This record gives sequence, C-alpha cells and structure tokens, in this order.
Amino acid sequence: MKPSFKPFIIPIFIPHLGCPHQCIFCNQRAITGTSGAIPSTKKINSIVNEFLGYKRKNRSRVEISFFGGNFLGLSPNRIQKLLDPIISFVESKKIDGIRFSTRPDTIDKDRLNLIRPYPVSTIELGVQSMDDRVLKQANRGHTAKNTVHAVTLLKQEKYQIGLQMMTGLPGDNDALCLETARQIIALKPDFVRIYPTLVIDGSELAKLYQKGGYQPLSLEKCVVQLKRLYLLFQENHINVIRMGLQASEALDDPFTVLAGPYHPALGHMVFSKIFLDTAAKKIRKQTPPHDAVTLTVHPTSLSRMQGLNKKNIETLKQMFDIRTLDLKTDASLDSDAVVVH
Repeated sequence: MKPSFKPFIIPIFIPHLGCPHQCIFCNQRAITGTSGAIPSTKKINSIVNEFLGYKRKNRSRVEISFFGGNFLGLSPNRIQKLLDPIISFVESKKIDGIRFSTRPDTIDKDRLNLIRPYPVSTIELGVQSMDDRVLKQANRGHTAKNTVHAVTLLKQEKYQIGLQMMTGLPGDNDALCLETARQIIALKPDFVRIYPTLVIDGSELAKLYQKGGYQPLSLEKCVVQLKRLYLLFQENHINVIRMGLQASEALDDPFTVLAGPYHPALGHMVFSKIFLDTAAKKIRKQTPPHDAVTLTVHPTSLSRMQGLNKKNIETLKQMFDIRTLDLKTDASLDSDAVVVH
C-alpha cells in the first residue's frame, strides 16, 4: 500500500550527478552547498545515523531521499553503490523505503529492472513543463511525451509518483503554466511539487538575466499564480507537498539568488492568500456595514488566516472598513474552512 502520511525524510544530496544536460536554470552546487562527488558508503551511513537521531516518535515511516541529481541517469554501478548501503538499514527496520528524483527520459524497463530488488517506494520526475517549446528553451533535453511514457511505466510498477513543475521559465506564461498543470492532473500523480524559477548565480539563466533577456516573476505575481495552481490541483484531489525551494543558508545569500520570487515562507504566503480571498468573499456576502467581524478557523490555520505580520487582518479591515476584527479557533472545522460572524 502506498504511504498516505508524511514520512521522516533523510536527505542525501548528489548535485548534478547523472545529468546529461545543463538546464538553463540550474546550479545545484550553489543551491545545496555540496560538491558533485558521489557519497561513499561510509558517508551514507554517517548521514543516515545522524538523521535517525533527529527522528521524533510520532514519525513512524522513515525514507531515504536522494536529492539534486538525475538518479537513474547514473551508471548501473553507481546506482547500486548508492542503494546497497541502505539494505542493512531496511533489514534492521530503521528505514522503510527509498525515494529519489530523476528525469522523465531516464525511465525505461532496464533501469526499472535494476532497482526492482531495492525497497524504492517513491519516484519523482522533474517534469518542469508540458510545453515542448518551454522545455527546449530551458535546455531540458526531454519532451512532454517522455513524461507521459515515464508515468505509464511507473504506474505499471506500482510506485508512488511525484511530479515536479516549474513556473516562470523562459517562454512560459500563465496560460501555458495552467495547461502544464492540467496535463499533469491528467496523469494522476500521487503528489506534486511546484518550484518558481529563480535566477541562480552561475546558471545560464543568470547570464541571460544579466543581459536583459529574461525577467523573472515578481513575488506578488508568483503568489497569485501558485494560488491558482494549488487550488486547481486541490480541486482534482492531487496533493501539493511543496511550493518553492526549501529555505537554506545558501538561498538566503543574495549572491546565490540574483533575482526571482524567492521567500523562505513562500508556501505560507500562498495559503495566506487563499484564506484572505475566502474570508473576503464571505464578508462581502454579509449585510454591511461591517463594524465588527469575527473569523473562526481551525487552530492549525490561525497563522495562515493572519498572514505574515498579520497583514491579512489589516487588509480585511481596510477593504471593508471593519472597526474590530477578531480571530477564533475551532478544532471541529476543516483545516481550510473560514467561518464569518
């Protein structure tokens, strides 16, 4: 059975390893702060043991995840060298599964036969776009057809499938982005990640940006776009597990991210925008004047309703000339519900 809860992830980075192309947006070493050397068995064991020490008791499932490279683009020997050390952890029941990301064009029967003996549970595909012109401008080296074929093969093998898409790539626009989302929905993945395009120092995109040939999305426009995408996936019962790159010291360095909609709390901003829109829509339906309003949400959604620095509260008060706006919580509500009274 596919895991339906959030596992405890132990990350192992393999920046650029197995990548046959230099994508226009990519500089994995700058993002991860690690070299492109394949980790040794000793290093893998050290990483796993260190992270097992951080595991909380409420996280029952533990998975090792290989990040950053094109996993199935590695040679068979290298793939086995990375997977073999995990076997002892699985046999001792310290690890439950393995997950990795790879390019759609590396999914074929030979590679799937190679990893079949290992406890691989989840495979993520770097789809980025389902528009071939956008993929070509990004120098991806694969097509949308490769993605469809890859998902078909993975479904036959019963893997949990995650698809990663990017917004704001060169040649992309709102309409093409929505079409990519619709085509991803048609493939029925188990979950999706959405990454807005950032201008990373040392990437080809950085050179294009510095020459004036590329303009990234503003943070405000990015949040609006991600909100539309999130709601579209949610409407089609597809879980969005991440929006934006994981915050890190490297990404917080202005010399790493030269431009683009990076924010360490990007996902929170998107959810806050959704709650703001929901609350505004419900307040608008009430009979004015809106002298005093109380919003009730689930306890876990309180910060999302407030927004960063309680911006949502101030925005609603100004929009509807509200004198006092109170927030309450009710654990019986759904996590996305907003009750206005």
